[in-house]
Amino acid sequence: MEKFQLPPEYDTAQLQELVRIFPQFWRESYFDFDEFKAYISGIVPDDLQEKYSFTWHGKTESYRLLKKNSNGTLRPCKEDSVNWDTTKNLYIEGDNLEVLKLIKHTYAGERGVKMIYIDPPYNTSEDFIYDDNFMDSLDKYLEYTGQKGIAIPEVSGRYHTRWLNMMYPRLWLANYLLRDDGVIFISIDDNEAHNLRKMCDEVFGEENFVGNIGWESKTKSQNTVTAFNKLQPKIEYIAVYTKADMRRFNLIKKGEKEYPLSDEKGEYREHILELMNANGIRGRETMVFDISDGVSTVSPPAGKQWKLGQVQVATYKSRRDLFIKNEKVIIKMRPDDERTEVTEPFWALFSKDIGTAESAKKELTKYAQNHGFETVKPVELIKRLVFHATNPGDVVLDFFSGSSTTAHAVMEANKDGGSRKFIMVQLPEKTDSETYPTICEIGKERIRRAGEEIAKNHPNVDVGFRVFKLDKSNFKIWDDTPVDPKNPDEVARLMGQLSFHADSPFIDGRSHEDIVYEIMRMNNYTLTTPIIPIEINGNIVYGIGEDCDFVICIDVAIDEAAAEELCTYRPGRILFTDSCFKNTETRVNVEHTIKNINEKIKLRVV
Repeated sequence: MEKFQLPPEYDTAQLQELVRIFPQFWRESYFDFDEFKAYISGIVPDDLQEKYSFTWHGKTESYRLLKKNSNGTLRPCKEDSVNWDTTKNLYIEGDNLEVLKLIKHTYAGERGVKMIYIDPPYNTSEDFIYDDNFMDSLDKYLEYTGQKGIAIPEVSGRYHTRWLNMMYPRLWLANYLLRDDGVIFISIDDNEAHNLRKMCDEVFGEENFVGNIGWESKTKSQNTVTAFNKLQPKIEYIAVYTKADMRRFNLIKKGEKEYPLSDEKGEYREHILELMNANGIRGRETMVFDISDGVSTVSPPAGKQWKLGQVQVATYKSRRDLFIKNEKVIIKMRPDDERTEVTEPFWALFSKDIGTAESAKKELTKYAQNHGFETVKPVELIKRLVFHATNPGDVVLDFFSGSSTTAHAVMEANKDGGSRKFIMVQLPEKTDSETYPTICEIGKERIRRAGEEIAKNHPNVDVGFRVFKLDKSNFKIWDDTPVDPKNPDEVARLMGQLSFHADSPFIDGRSHEDIVYEIMRMNNYTLTTPIIPIEINGNIVYGIGEDCDFVICIDVAIDEAAAEELCTYRPGRILFTDSCFKNTETRVNVEHTIKNINEKIKLRVV
């Protein structure tokens, strides 16, 4: 990072010295003289605003961007997919902010996401690919924050602000998608770890911070002339937040406790009642007491206490499962008294044994030569997180999916017989590779090849994925700009819109399948819900779900006879395009026919 510089209006020897001595009052682009004067004088004015908050330039606008509805859709791409008809996995190409908006209702609630893992940009380079409205260039940033014409160096906060504006709305949407028992893991390094923690405390709740996992990502030092004698970073972090109180994780099983002894009541093992320090915050007077087996009596040594309380000790004693031997309290511990599994704790540290950034690059090369990735996570690391945080049928989301390590890890995890599903989201960022023109091509190729490898020995693992690509909505968007009736050009524009929308509600060049998937998503069906083709009058309509509860009819001739046939599938809802009806009279007759058969069927015409 370059040496600290001040904006031009502060670029005087006196102000530089002031900022050097009192950095507490520097606010990214200005010096807070009000707080400084209050500090120096000791006189704090009544109107000096005081509150605890985490804010930055653009935070309000990023919230507005979050609340702005998306006009996009997700178009199916079967030619890039694997096992389209059977898979429950998704790979979505597009800006993750728009994609998350589009799926937030579809994958919310009980069918929502159990685990999110993301490896976002660490904010170590000069440019972002994520080109949101207010942060796509330095000029726009300066204009937006009212600093046009002022040179803002990197250390003054522009890069922190830009990164925060990029992450903030995406984390809001991530929180919406998480189930109530969900957990999110976020990889980060020292550049933004402090800001990430503050931002996540706001979005997920400070009380839902579980901890930071350290990952030993490097084993080789930088030995360049400029780096060899500097402090060398060795670990990266994974911030962990959850929506559940006292979040518990799955633990690695190492074995079973043995019960080698037996009596008339069954198997048991002898457990020596342990002592612990009675001093400090864990000290309890109630844990210091005499224990007797009717023959001998034992008291804890000075400064020590029992690890079990009097009630528990009395229970074992009443069962005659407690005795004293060689001045030790022995408990007959039976299988029903404890967890019989021997487990390894979920340590907040992953050593190099789980894989490093360097080994992860080599790992990726096996599936995609010349991939160009420098910051790859090992499959085993993500697989371990998936194991600890999910159960066999859960959904795992990664909306900075990069080389698709998370998808690979989910498939690996499903070797345990599970049916976990992944949703990968990645911007189709261009690469320098002729083989893989975008990052998405690298990710999809990795899933294909890793899936083929896994399927050889585990044919029941779902190694397929449906590809969808972000695009403009299939529906024509009405321009609601006010029209001046005295302006001929504006009136002509309005009349053109009326004609444009009268022909069809859909834009040209879109297939029925494109439209069906958008309607499905708008009605909160998942993108892997089965679509059942139904032949009516020699044309195809679409039944959504295995029970065809929702039927979509696009540009097919529907009359009373067709309506009666539709009702034999017992749908709960039917959607027609207006073009399905010869005229208004036919439409009215069809609606009456359906309602006479089952008045509970909901009808809609677009």
